[in-house]
Amino acid sequence: MPALVWSDALKLDNPRMDATHLEFVELLNLVKAATGDEVLSRYRRLIEHTEEHFGQEDRWMRLTGFAPENCHQGQHRHVLQVLYEIERQLLEHQPVNLPRFADELGAWFSQHAQTMDAALAWHLEQVGFDTETETLREAAAASLPAEPITGCGSRSCG
Repeated sequence: MPALVWSDALKLDNPRMDATHLEFVELLNLVKAATGDEVLSRYRRLIEHTEEHFGQEDRWMRLTGFAPENCHQGQHRHVLQVLYEIERQLLEHQPVNLPRFADELGAWFSQHAQTMDAALAWHLEQVGFDTETETLREAAAASLPAEPITGCGSRSCG
């Protein structure tokens, strides 16, 4: 059984974000199914993707008015730390229940995408940020928040 199944519930109507998220789901499922010699290479590809994925979102947040230390980026940092720790354990041939870890990461990702990433997608649309070109649309600078955003980007989050 896959760690996470791509569905409409994960779509955010932002083509670039959705494509990145779909790739994450696919790579996570490859990690869960990995055996033998393919475990480490698949796991490293998941880490590389996640570094780029989170870096992309973090960059978008910086460009559109988020504070340098906000809770969304904090979650990204924490997940990367966990990924690096699991990689260390794999390299040291310590026992790792990778299928269970993939399931847990899938559950986290589903929640994260439906809350924090959904709020980010909404925020980007509201301020006129084009994720394809990574630029603000003409006259959109006036719609950036006056104060840096420290929460996740939704009105209900700090």
